[in-house]
Amino acid sequence: MIGVGIIGLGTVGTGAYKILDEHGLLIKQKTGIDIRVVKCADIDPDRPRDIVLKEGLLTNNAFEVIEDKDVDIVVELMGGIEPARSLIRHAIEQGKWVVTANKALLAEKGDEIFKLAARKGTEIGFEASVCGGIPVIKAIRDGLVGNRITYILGILNGTCNYILTKMTLEGMSFNRALEDAQRLGFAESDPTLDIEGIDAAHKLCILVRLAFQYPAVMSDITTGGISRIDPIDIEFAREFGYRIKLLAVAKEDRGKIEARVEPAMIPVGHPMSSVDGVYNAAYVVGDRTGPTLYYGKGAGGDATGSAVVSDIVDMAYRIRNGAPAAKIPSTAGKVKMRGAGKSSVPYYMRFTAKDSPGVLSKISGVLADYKISISSVIQKGRKENGYVPIVMLTHEAVELNLKEAKAAIDQLPIIKDESVYIRIEEGNQ
Repeated sequence: MIGVGIIGLGTVGTGAYKILDEHGLLIKQKTGIDIRVVKCADIDPDRPRDIVLKEGLLTNNAFEVIEDKDVDIVVELMGGIEPARSLIRHAIEQGKWVVTANKALLAEKGDEIFKLAARKGTEIGFEASVCGGIPVIKAIRDGLVGNRITYILGILNGTCNYILTKMTLEGMSFNRALEDAQRLGFAESDPTLDIEGIDAAHKLCILVRLAFQYPAVMSDITTGGISRIDPIDIEFAREFGYRIKLLAVAKEDRGKIEARVEPAMIPVGHPMSSVDGVYNAAYVVGDRTGPTLYYGKGAGGDATGSAVVSDIVDMAYRIRNGAPAAKIPSTAGKVKMRGAGKSSVPYYMRFTAKDSPGVLSKISGVLADYKISISSVIQKGRKENGYVPIVMLTHEAVELNLKEAKAAIDQLPIIKDESVYIRIEEGNQ
């Protein structure tokens, strides 16, 4: 029998417990291994749960779980940096194998934890930390191990994807779509981590480590959120043949990695453009496989609990057979992060300008000064107090040049309000 101890009986912890409890016989039939939850800890043992726990199984002391002699695998599902980091370290020191869904912890302290596990001969399972029930971690680490990964394009946050879907398909404002997401339980009362791109950036740190052997931390990820996306930009994107998504992008070219999370336009014909609602997806390109796509539920007790159980079963095989722990994510690569502002992609730009002759030439003149060329222009829409929207797509432009050009254009007397720019990700790397 392989004993499991769960720390944190919230949505995911309860989901993992239910799978092990209700499908324990099925798992044993498939694997030949008897896996049982023998101890659980939660900060509030008395809160209502839709599971029935045996007498003595639940405590409010996490150390009881870690130090229980019948616990072989400790599952940390409490979230946050501390005390999760200290508890995981203690579990590893005790020789326990650990499963976690804690993307923030792995993004900020992953190097420390993985190295400790390697020294102690244990393992960290973290399939549930990215994309919930989608096995993207195993796909990159195992299924694509014979490939040099060149490009990752992800929709990694269901809350943002739901909001943008509502804005795109139903014309909702950002605030109304956010309220709808909160009402349905897809967004927290304080949605900052989601809507500002922080949650997705945590996940991208993990994917960069796996795909490019680089120990990325949050300061390596250019991060932006969706709160300033206006329905008018969604409509113009549609006219140009694009949809706006919060995209996590990581690419490697000649030893330099670029990694960012921010709203971007993607062609309507790309498979990622049709990922809607709370669903997640990851589009991963290997040099031998070409593009591969992983799609499914990115959150929720059942989906994420399924990923947790997947790691538990993998570990149970090795513990039973006396096999060594799986190799920790390597950081032996020689790649480096590309400096901020040096990437080059096409852009969407929207200006609120005076409806008068010569305006477009003045804007295009400034863009030319910063080596930015225009590929398409739309000038239409209702005039308001003598101003109209001018919308254009550029050819590939260096990010730093684009920002400087925007700042210069915003100083022109013909321009009202701050101009808008959005990256275009063609998704064909």
